[in-house]
Amino acid sequence: MTLTNPRPGTTGAHRGARRSGTGPAVAVLVLVALGALIPLLGPSPALHGTGEADAPGTGGIALLRTVLFAALALPVGELIVNRLARSVPGALPTVPRSWSAAACTVGFLAALGLASVVATGNLVPDSVADIDVGGLYGTRDGKLALLEVNAFLAAALCATSGRPATQVWPLAAVIVAEALRAHPTTEYSPLIGAGLTLVHLVCASLWVGGLLHALRTLRLWRGAAAGAALLGRYARVAALLLAGVTATGVCSSLRRMPPETVLDQLTDTAYGRVLLAKVILMAGVAALALWARIRLARAADPLTACSPARAEVFVLGLVVAVSGLLTALPVPIRW
Repeated sequence: MTLTNPRPGTTGAHRGARRSGTGPAVAVLVLVALGALIPLLGPSPALHGTGEADAPGTGGIALLRTVLFAALALPVGELIVNRLARSVPGALPTVPRSWSAAACTVGFLAALGLASVVATGNLVPDSVADIDVGGLYGTRDGKLALLEVNAFLAAALCATSGRPATQVWPLAAVIVAEALRAHPTTEYSPLIGAGLTLVHLVCASLWVGGLLHALRTLRLWRGAAAGAALLGRYARVAALLLAGVTATGVCSSLRRMPPETVLDQLTDTAYGRVLLAKVILMAGVAALALWARIRLARAADPLTACSPARAEVFVLGLVVAVSGLLTALPVPIRW
């Protein structure tokens, strides 16, 4: 049976079907946001009562990392969805305007800000004179910070060139550098931790950026039968990405919080509290993804799946913010 998708405005039934999903989607969004409200207010509430010190500039670093993660996800998502779109039978030749160049430029600025923090001994610089640029070449963290700065700059140039697909290589360099940065050599089995983080970042970037670009493409293809096919192909990829994010996230958390200490650390440490907020948000994302998948498979108009998918994008944005905060907080286990 061939799926046909009526153009907007053709029948009141389809308009009503699409509107009917908005209320529940907003309700789920509000509930999961409330579940993570306290940690999202910043590091101070998460640290309250734990006995852990609030390092200088933690809020700013968390914000910069959130921007960096978002800037990484957008171009990566565009690359995967554009590739899927080209393989869809009857795909329209039009594609959304690329956000890659702008995202990589913002990522470059965020990476530059983080490099300035590393250049002052992991402290927020009070002035330009405090930044020791030459010192970046003498430390592992400094070299990784410089790699991220240069890689984002290269990705921005590739995005504006005649071969935008080449930006995949500098973006891959950013992911590798971020995975290595998250696991210093003093940590137990740092390569295992870096490998888990690398897979986690790849899956998360493809998921977040891919879903956003898929929805932008569907809006441009409104009424075309190829839209449902594209959403179906993305949904199959997203299921694998969800499994990858979940598996690597659980393994990484257990490496830092052994099973017998998890329950205590989820409430007694800032890292654990923010991690708990991320788990709550991810549960909401999984519910929305399942809801969209059911609508895609069973609804008379498969594109009604866009309603929970849009809510999923917003919740994923909160997950990115929580992840940025998580990287700036003290790890509960000292290796």
